[in-house]
Amino acid sequence: MSNFDATPLQLLEALASRGLALRLDGERLALQGDARLLADPALVRALRERKAELIALLREGQGADALPALEQDAIDRLAAKVPGGLRNVQDIYPLAPLQEGILFHHRLHRESEDGGDAYVMPTLLRFDSRERLEGFVQALREVIARHDILRTSVHWQELEQPVQVVQREADLEIAMLAAAPAEEALQRLRALADPRSCRLDVRRAPMLRGHAIGEEGSGRWLLQLLHHHLILDHTASQLLVHEVMLILQGRRDELPAPVPFRRFVAQARRGGSEAGHEAYFRRLLGDVEQATVPFGLDEVRGDGSGVLQSRGELEPGLARRLREQARLHGVGAASVFHLAWALVLARCCGASRDVVFGTVLFGRLQAGAEATRAMGMFLNTLPLRVRIDDGAETALRRVHADLAQLMRHEHASLSLARRCSGLPAEAPLFTSLLNYRHSHREGSAGAASMAGIESLGGHDRTNYPFVLHVDDHGDGFGITAEIDRRIDARRIRGFVEQALRSLADALEAEPGRPLHRIEVLPESERLRVLSGFNATAADYPRGLLLHQLFERQAAQRPHATAVVFEGRSLSYAGLDAHANRLARRLRALGVAPDARVGIFMQRSEMLAVALLAVLKAGGAYLPLDPSHPPQRLREMIDEAGPVAVLADAGLAADLPAMVPTLALDRGTLTDAPTEPDEHAPELRESHLAYVIYTSGSTGRPKGVMNEHRGIVNRLHWMQQAYALAPDDAVLQKTPLGFDVSVWEFFWPLMAGARLVLARPDGHKDPAYLCELIRESGVTTLHFVPSMLRLFLARLDGDADGAAACAGLRRVVCSGEALSAGLARRCRERLPHARLHNLYGPTEAAVDVSAWTCGDGDGDGEGDGVPIGRPVANTRLYLLDGALRPVPAGVAGELYIGGVQVARGYLGQPELTAQRFIADPFGGNGRLYRTGDLGRWRADGAIEYLGRTDFQVKLRGQRIEPGEIEARLRAVDGIADAVVLAREDRSGTPALVAYVVPGSAGDAPEPARLRGRLAEHLPEHMLPAAYVRLAALPLGANGKLDRKALPAPGDEAFGRRDFEPPQGEVEEALASIWSRLLGVERIGRHDSFFALGGHSLLAVQMLEQLRGRGWGIDVRAVFDRPGLAAMAAAVRTAPGAHEVQVPHNAIPAHFAHHEPQTEAGCDTESETEEFRL
Repeated sequence: MSNFDATPLQLLEALASRGLALRLDGERLALQGDARLLADPALVRALRERKAELIALLREGQGADALPALEQDAIDRLAAKVPGGLRNVQDIYPLAPLQEGILFHHRLHRESEDGGDAYVMPTLLRFDSRERLEGFVQALREVIARHDILRTSVHWQELEQPVQVVQREADLEIAMLAAAPAEEALQRLRALADPRSCRLDVRRAPMLRGHAIGEEGSGRWLLQLLHHHLILDHTASQLLVHEVMLILQGRRDELPAPVPFRRFVAQARRGGSEAGHEAYFRRLLGDVEQATVPFGLDEVRGDGSGVLQSRGELEPGLARRLREQARLHGVGAASVFHLAWALVLARCCGASRDVVFGTVLFGRLQAGAEATRAMGMFLNTLPLRVRIDDGAETALRRVHADLAQLMRHEHASLSLARRCSGLPAEAPLFTSLLNYRHSHREGSAGAASMAGIESLGGHDRTNYPFVLHVDDHGDGFGITAEIDRRIDARRIRGFVEQALRSLADALEAEPGRPLHRIEVLPESERLRVLSGFNATAADYPRGLLLHQLFERQAAQRPHATAVVFEGRSLSYAGLDAHANRLARRLRALGVAPDARVGIFMQRSEMLAVALLAVLKAGGAYLPLDPSHPPQRLREMIDEAGPVAVLADAGLAADLPAMVPTLALDRGTLTDAPTEPDEHAPELRESHLAYVIYTSGSTGRPKGVMNEHRGIVNRLHWMQQAYALAPDDAVLQKTPLGFDVSVWEFFWPLMAGARLVLARPDGHKDPAYLCELIRESGVTTLHFVPSMLRLFLARLDGDADGAAACAGLRRVVCSGEALSAGLARRCRERLPHARLHNLYGPTEAAVDVSAWTCGDGDGDGEGDGVPIGRPVANTRLYLLDGALRPVPAGVAGELYIGGVQVARGYLGQPELTAQRFIADPFGGNGRLYRTGDLGRWRADGAIEYLGRTDFQVKLRGQRIEPGEIEARLRAVDGIADAVVLAREDRSGTPALVAYVVPGSAGDAPEPARLRGRLAEHLPEHMLPAAYVRLAALPLGANGKLDRKALPAPGDEAFGRRDFEPPQGEVEEALASIWSRLLGVERIGRHDSFFALGGHSLLAVQMLEQLRGRGWGIDVRAVFDRPGLAAMAAAVRTAPGAHEVQVPHNAIPAHFAHHEPQTEAGCDTESETEEFRL
């Protein structure tokens, strides 16, 4: 080169072409490389003349290398890795932004033991002869020799930053395989490109490899070319093919001058300051705290092998409409597709405000005039945030403006953008991409140039699981959905086409139409999730009332055993007679349809009598739990306004003197007439059957009003599904205040089976339950999953316990998520019993969906068993925030429709209006909004995913933390409070309260706080720990940051002054507590529950005591929670651990006996006792 009238950047390129580089050494320029290669006097002169400009360029970090200076030993190490050494090194420079990201994923998979590389791109060609193949390969080698990026390798070992090294020469390797029959040859090549294993070593140039194989008998040849995305983007691939074709046609004189890729790298590295990029992305993403994750696909480190493609051309008429609307609104067609993709993503992840996805930027717009004909990886992927709460026209213009703004930062790195978001470090910024590109169709000229060469396919691959490629051909659009194989790619392409169609309709007819009214789901998808999965219409005994189901059995099987409790029993006729007598008493007290009657009773046969009597009298029963605090009972009675309360004689005095109370014992009603009962003629299926109170988020419990028709449908479905027979026995052990008790009581009585009642608090004792199951021949029972786990643990290693349960036929689970591991364990321990997983809120007659567990449920302990499909005459909808159905596979909020939906909340019309809404899908029905999240599986079953709010379920009991928080804020000295569930020291979920002291700064101690709450809340709603904070932690958006709340320490548990345990029992009990509660030092005055204990841990404590041969009554654990007091109740005598179950004088499957032989049914009764 004799004349160097060149820019400083071109001078640096000239040095780089000789394997040389400049770096700054203070105010001096230092040469890197072999100075003997600097032999051109004109170049030396130009460097001297432009010294000041070169220093300024390098100081600003805008030089062609823009790297921290490489020391000579680093250059020598790099040269040693290149065939031919330093003389074969033409250039060394850094990576472009997207190359850095691609290299990260390459290294991620390279350093793993298996898996392919998502960025190895295959191209498969067929040639009509070997001569044609060799000509093509030779032309390809010429193109490689022309372009530096095609002779490039990438290195990172022992370097602060990775670099790319350009070789002067790099030979293309083509491996020749032994010929094979045509189909076998094709399969062999495709196997070599299998994305699950295919890799290229990017440290060797060129990053292209080939395999050729002849087809036996035809003379044809196949060539599989693999290239790495580090060196070629879509445009560059088209340029490469074009140059190969020009060479094959003998038109070398038309080849453009090569453009060094290093020029683009330099341009990219000075394309805006780092600070400017950071400021832009912080404004854009700073408050993004949740990634847009369609279908829950959050894995972005895959090798691309798990995706499938669906390709198609957009219908020409729709393509013309879209271009016309883009023109009329002054935007590019790309903006229309970006908005449509945002709408698809919003429906596929349930977003209501905005979405963030990656968009592939051309990268050549600001890379200089020559960039359009340069080989290399120019693309960059950066995030675009699209608001979806605008109207169509406004949103389209906003997308256009946002894309223009993003283009100004097209050379920023994705890692920088990621750092500027509010997402946790381990979370992906996005998992979906839109790649909008301008592509040329293969016309006649292309076909002619490819004479004798046939393309057999090849496609882009990416590590992202949800990608849309749009090829803008100028006269139409090609659409390619590249989607994780678990989601049908054809289905997603259908979503895109529907979104484009709906968007065109809106822009043409109603530009201001809100985006949430622009439909994305094709009609087939809508019908599938709205109707197909809800085809549940079935006959049920319309017009019948809940107690009439029992009365039919009483008429058909009067002498069969209906109820068994503690060795006593009632026949169907006896139970009916008792209920009739009591019903007359209740009607005399004014009980009428919809009137409430409180039930303040422990479990016994008289409880069954009371429930039936209330229903026969025309009223609705209202459970009042004797274990609840008096203040809570007063509030419930005050709101529900019961006409009367039925109470155990021994408990009646504990009731607030607010309402007429009928005190009952087994002799109360036997002197009354026994004529058949006459039902209240005005009673209808639309009247109330029961009112059950649940926890309320406002601090006030809410009474759910359920009608006869809903529970009758529910029980009829259960009988049709599970076919209870007269020789079956159902165990009733759920407290009356929980809706599972409804079917436990009434299902066996409507089916002619036996109802076996556990003793009060017996549901907490697995050993007792095992004995009761054996003694009473129980075939059907219910567990919440947490109690099922403890029950199965009791059977482990206990052959007698397992044998006692051999007669079980049905185990029903509900109330909590059931894991697949626990389901498998249940089937292993109880192989003769079918396990059924049910789901439903109190607001919809107990259960609304069901699933029978099988071997295919989940793949591990953490995987959940589905909650199943809707039961008869019930509709389940999974909806987004705009009450639109979500696609199958997408999380949505669960809404319930159909005959089982409750009337509402007693005395709370505003809350009823919020949670019970008009059905938006037709008819005059209502939907109940559950607040639960779920998603449809492809088979029409629903997977439970958690809550939309902070409601929790602990040990099957629904708890609104808001109710506890309201009570805490009412305590003197507490300014604010929050309650959440987190795992305790034993790994079991437990409630933790976080309290902020008032202005005096002195909050009550944990023991006092627990005591104050215990005045209003039942035991299961009392937090186990109380953490004092100066202030509640807030996130960047000013909202409570729940993740920042600390784990409770020892000081968070209520404790008294330490006094060591005394005696063998106290010391042993303290040792058991320490292991269960994770508390190192236990004092004799410490309380089991104040230290974090709960019912499940109490069960484990009982089992450990039994393991020592000791015993304790379950009730004593709750009545005497202090260590010393509890130890005093422990029985250490031999045999104390044995569970005493009263002998059942009735054989397990005995069906008939006379009423007068029943215990407790004497015609000579004790004195009736009432208190009015």
